[in-house]
Amino acid sequence: MATFILKKDSLKLGLVLGLLGPALGLIVVYFLKFSSYGFGEFLDYFFNDSKLITSIGALCLLANAVLFTIYINTHRDNTAKGIFATTLVYGIAILIIKVFI
Repeated sequence: MATFILKKDSLKLGLVLGLLGPALGLIVVYFLKFSSYGFGEFLDYFFNDSKLITSIGALCLLANAVLFTIYINTHRDNTAKGIFATTLVYGIAILIIKVFI
């Protein structure tokens, strides 16, 4: 199954992977650094502390950078475009949250 996903070249797949990458990154950060908090408390703390939004947000987007690199290096350009597009959306959302909240 995993090899099928790596071989597929689809913008839709890229958009889905781009949405899931940072979410998975956020969950990993939660379990590694904040597991003493409840997940709801962690999210509240994350969205209300501008330092955390920047640092953890960047770590979460790192998951997309890895995915993007894999798909670019295997010449799956449509999938890479989807990952890149969602990375931009996440990055802009992090910037908006940091500035306005």
